[in-house]
Amino acid sequence: GDWDFWTDWKDRRLWVTVVPIVAVTFPAAVQACLWGRYRLPWGATICVLGLLLGEWINRYFDFWGRIYFPVNFVFPSQLIPSAIILDVVLLLFNSFTFTAVAGAMGWGLIFYPSNWPVIAPLHVPVEYNGMMTTLVDLQGYHYVRTGTPEYIRMVEKGTLRTFGKDVAP
Repeated sequence: GDWDFWTDWKDRRLWVTVVPIVAVTFPAAVQACLWGRYRLPWGATICVLGLLLGEWINRYFDFWGRIYFPVNFVFPSQLIPSAIILDVVLLLFNSFTFTAVAGAMGWGLIFYPSNWPVIAPLHVPVEYNGMMTTLVDLQGYHYVRTGTPEYIRMVEKGTLRTFGKDVAP
């Protein structure tokens, strides 16, 4: 949903919890089917590759092609390292229960570090009209979305929350 579409929402606290929990469901189901029937250990990775292909097609043609949002404002999350961890845990331990506990935990724990190299350049501080902000918040100011009311876009004025305390690793 919206937590993964917009770059200015990817630095929020809820992005690192909502997206991994929602994104693990389909790869885990495909992994269970492929491992249970055919003993193929790459179900989550294949599912994520298909999902990312569909997301890139959607982001390119819909967001950039129709609405003209820059691609660095709407890129999808990096899920491939998480899927590889999920597949490796199932391959090594051959247990759906252990994979559900340890593999899903690995999926969630590697999600933010694997996405950080892509998001970090957008957390650069900039001064805009006397206000200190980040590049992602500045993008959110200039590319206004009709479905994003200002009470949801909690952009703190005068502070640089990305380098403050909670969301910086």
